[in-house]
Amino acid sequence: MKEEIRIHLNDPGHLEKLYRTNKVHFKRSFLALYPELKGNSLADFWNARLNYESDQINWGTNRELVVVLIACLLAGLIAKLPALLSIDEDFFYPRNIGFIIFPALAAYFAWKNKLSRSKIAFIVGTTFLSLLFINFLPDVNKSDTLLLSCVHLLLFLWSILGFAFVGEIRNKDEKRLSYLKYNGDLIVMTTLMFIAGGIMTGLTIGLFSLIGFQIEEFYFENVVLFGLPAAPIFGTYLTQTNPQLVGRVSPVIARIFSPLVLVMLLIYLVAIDYSGKDPYNDREFLLIFNGLLIGVMAIIFFSVAETANSTKHGIELWVIFLLSVVTILVNGIALSAILFRITEWGITPNRAAVLGGNVLILINLILVTVQLFRVLLKKVDLSAVGKAIAFYLPIYCLWTMIVTFLFPLLFGFK
Repeated sequence: MKEEIRIHLNDPGHLEKLYRTNKVHFKRSFLALYPELKGNSLADFWNARLNYESDQINWGTNRELVVVLIACLLAGLIAKLPALLSIDEDFFYPRNIGFIIFPALAAYFAWKNKLSRSKIAFIVGTTFLSLLFINFLPDVNKSDTLLLSCVHLLLFLWSILGFAFVGEIRNKDEKRLSYLKYNGDLIVMTTLMFIAGGIMTGLTIGLFSLIGFQIEEFYFENVVLFGLPAAPIFGTYLTQTNPQLVGRVSPVIARIFSPLVLVMLLIYLVAIDYSGKDPYNDREFLLIFNGLLIGVMAIIFFSVAETANSTKHGIELWVIFLLSVVTILVNGIALSAILFRITEWGITPNRAAVLGGNVLILINLILVTVQLFRVLLKKVDLSAVGKAIAFYLPIYCLWTMIVTFLFPLLFGFK
């Protein structure tokens, strides 16, 4: 959208049309571009307009609010299907938990972005086929491939949501970064809503218990069960209609946690030598090690998405660069441990999935780190780092498809 804004800068009507098409994306793109446009009267007007913050929360249009409320209701009903249809909860929730939230969010963005019928058909078709696939897999006890398929299905549905958010498959690096930023904003907003909901739950149950009513079971089966999936849906609605709610919080969180995670990671690597544990012979330690790797990588990507919207980079880029270098080291240790275990004890579904995921993460981290180093040398601008992240997202999607849909067949439901 930056290029469209630059091209149509002197066309007020076209800028207004772009703004109304996607207000949040327009604002982020314009503010990132504005330092180059200062002095242009129309650009100065739009800067003043976009930076005006009302004291009131924007609830959007009545139609949009109705759509969101219906989505929340449907998500709650899906979550309650085991009770309504007497379905085994141990069978339903591991396979279908992603279908409680992701389709509702995908439908919201498809409607908001006015996607074409063919794109909506693609979203509905892939979601429906994945629903059929995961629910027709044999109900095998202690099946690693089934567990891997259920876990990676969540990432696949997240990818479909990304397609609904972006609206395209190709040449949408900027919007893919916006999708990552949306996820960070949503985590902040949903966490706040969960905290508020937890306080309300405690107060409500406590007050009713004082007058002799034990409502715990009813409250959790009806209010909480509907409230949990409603939180990310309503949180999405709030972040899209009121980007200023968490627009200033998310960058602060990124700037605070990036250096803290860097220090923690360095201390952790040193502490491994004194702990007596290693990922080569301790399976649980290797799993935690890989979980740490994924979490740190997510912080790096989120920090880049936040820094890309800032005109001042300075120390933040050095922190992200050093964090990327240390994370590559962590990834190398984890990858060598996986290869060691495969060499010693053979290939298994879990080892194959972790090996493939670690290789993809390592390649992506190297690409990002190289671009960060070039930015620090002032050979490229920060957009090159964003492109290295955005370009790679479909590759992760492809890997989730392989693990979700092919592993149960390749490994025979082991």
